[in-house]
Amino acid sequence: MELFPKGCALVFGASGGIGGKVAEVLAADGSDLALVYNRKADAAQSVADKAAALGRKATVHQCDVRDPASVAALVEDAAAAHGRIHTLVWAAGPLVEQLYLADTPIEAWRNAFETEVHGLIASVTAAIPHFRANGGGSVVHLGSAGHMRWPDRDGLSVAPKAANESFLKGIAREEGRNGIRANSVLVGVIDAGMFHELMAKGAFPPGWVEETQKALCLKRWGQPEEIGYAVSFLVSARGAYVTGQSINVSGGFGV
Repeated sequence: MELFPKGCALVFGASGGIGGKVAEVLAADGSDLALVYNRKADAAQSVADKAAALGRKATVHQCDVRDPASVAALVEDAAAAHGRIHTLVWAAGPLVEQLYLADTPIEAWRNAFETEVHGLIASVTAAIPHFRANGGGSVVHLGSAGHMRWPDRDGLSVAPKAANESFLKGIAREEGRNGIRANSVLVGVIDAGMFHELMAKGAFPPGWVEETQKALCLKRWGQPEEIGYAVSFLVSARGAYVTGQSINVSGGFGV
């Protein structure tokens, strides 16, 4: 049984440590890819090369998701290149500085919401007419396990993603009649990408690792491909009756 319809998964943030691995899992499971990056062209191309080695078609696209016109053009380009977009995966976002809420500058909030929230909204609303015209589609958003238990100093990630969670539940409700599904994977501490960057910057105080792992049922960090497996399930035929849901892939954070 084919897991995916003909066409591609449009993966925003495909140059990141998690987004790239999600794209690789989708390719291994049988999906073609349209890979979106902002600055890291080489990283996105590396993912495309891996997909091509698996026999999948993979195209690479640059886009600043803060520009709705660029997002709309990107969706048209990806659809033209692949004939159809069957899935939109949202893994884009800026580096999240670790700040207490009261110490977070308003400019940082504006940037976080402009990129993560307005970027997602622009991307989904651009894709919906295409989904409707092709009998449906799927959206998967990489959210935050911080929705389960507030993580101190991570508000610039958790708050925008909470807005996205609410928006996508509305999409699931309103667009289900058109065969469009919307779900989220709540991401815990994953041993890749942004986590490595923040560790290198010294963003976590002494004892943070020990204290954070105390909050986990599984006493290890997640691997990026484990996020990919959850995404692949949600967008595949195996998850075809799942919409408006969040899967918490965080080693039990918040339990």
